[in-house]
Amino acid sequence: MPKKPILEAIATLVGFIIGAGILGIPFVAARAGFWTGVVDIVLIGIALLVVNLYIGEVVLRTRESHQLTGYAKRYLGNYGKQLMTFCMVFGMYGALIAYTIKEGEFLNEIFGPSFGGNALVYSIIFFLAAGFLIYKGLNIIEKSELWMVILFILIVCVIFIFSLPSIKPENLTGFDIKNMFVPYGVVLFAFLGIGAIPELREELRNNRKDIKKAIVIGSLVPLVVYLLFAFMVVGVTGKATTDGAIIGLNNVLGYNIFLLAIVFGILTMATSFIAIGLALKEMYCFDFKVKDKLSSCLVCFVPLAVSLAIIFMRIDNAFFKVIEITGAIAGGLTGILVIEMFWMAKMKGERKPEYIISGNKLVGFLLMAVFFIGMIYEVIKVIRFLF
Repeated sequence: MPKKPILEAIATLVGFIIGAGILGIPFVAARAGFWTGVVDIVLIGIALLVVNLYIGEVVLRTRESHQLTGYAKRYLGNYGKQLMTFCMVFGMYGALIAYTIKEGEFLNEIFGPSFGGNALVYSIIFFLAAGFLIYKGLNIIEKSELWMVILFILIVCVIFIFSLPSIKPENLTGFDIKNMFVPYGVVLFAFLGIGAIPELREELRNNRKDIKKAIVIGSLVPLVVYLLFAFMVVGVTGKATTDGAIIGLNNVLGYNIFLLAIVFGILTMATSFIAIGLALKEMYCFDFKVKDKLSSCLVCFVPLAVSLAIIFMRIDNAFFKVIEITGAIAGGLTGILVIEMFWMAKMKGERKPEYIISGNKLVGFLLMAVFFIGMIYEVIKVIRFLF
């Protein structure tokens, strides 16, 4: 039986990785072809496992503790720190915008029939509640991460069991290599948990030899959960799968399971919103010396303004588009920077790490090429959408 510290470290990584991105996975898997989506989930999951192990070795080769921006400056200089800061800010704001949009839709599904209103109203209500917790600095998630992950997995399993009789084999078909990059941005967004790795060093400071095990298990659990969730939702709803996955289950599974699924979605996004919001607020306060009230305003009102603009513009599948762009650009650039940091840490590291990953340049260049092509693919899609 694993010791409690490693269970908590695994839960930290799993909780950091699994967020609202899971809700977009069935949608892109259905669009690309189910088996195309499965291949994407497996390959990107393995790629991010390797990247997580890379940053883990970087952390262990460094005497002082930092966050990603600190390690980037240590091994890549000021340009590395600036690029990593951009990745973190772009990625966090993208996530907060996506959560605000989709929370409004989900809350409207529950409360709209009884109390009226619309998705816009409920997005604002959600923002006020979550923004208050961020302003007060109440991190209600961090101390209960292990139990939150257990509850999360149990809910997925319950929904899966009740979904089994409604799964149609004809929905679980389709593979087209030309569609391999269709799920890319969303799936990459769903696997991003690199920022949790420095925290594992602190949680396992007395058992650093367990960090590799925690990274491997903590990276593979989301992969299994994502495959299970995609199988369940696409198997039930097929081509009718929505960009938030859950809403499309209502007509098939009945209201009670639908309600459980909606609560699951709301809980997933709310906890991620608060955790990311607090991390962004701390970055403004600690790294940029911004005052507490102003940092809270920057964290909350910027994504709210963008979210409201997107809702007013009535952009189709807005949630999907936001996490797709965020994942491909922020995730891809972060992955490239981590690989460069890993190579530099091999040469300039200050201590012998508790584990060593092969510094094979071919693997690194292959990963960097995939991340770069994914960014270009997404930029081209955005340009076409705008013009």
